[in-house]
Amino acid sequence: QVQLVESGGGLVQAGGSLRLSCAASGRTFSSYDIGWFRQSPWKEREFVAAINWSGGSTDYADSVKGRFTISRDNAKNTGYLQMNSLKPDDTAVYYCAAKMARTTWYRGGYAYWGQGTQVTVSS
Repeated sequence: QVQLVESGGGLVQAGGSLRLSCAASGRTFSSYDIGWFRQSPWKEREFVAAINWSGGSTDYADSVKGRFTISRDNAKNTGYLQMNSLKPDDTAVYYCAAKMARTTWYRGGYAYWGQGTQVTVSS
């Protein structure tokens, strides 16, 4: 089992950057794929990005491709989401999620979730 805690959210102007962190408990962090999702009051929760257990494979939603970068440091039990060129439409609560690395499908099937961190992008 793994517990996840996100941090790094905040208020930023359009065009700015933020880096979210996802700190995981447990000794088997490297056994889990990590995903980032977001949800705003006017949209359903949507997939943002994912990285496999080793960091060798990544997947991005079309809406963030080229602007966001997902990474991980297994030695630090931490995942990251670097967000550049932020837009007001990126405003949402961002959630980190984890699942055992059993498939190459990264957009669903997550069993563990953090509490979320708010990202607000002003125009």
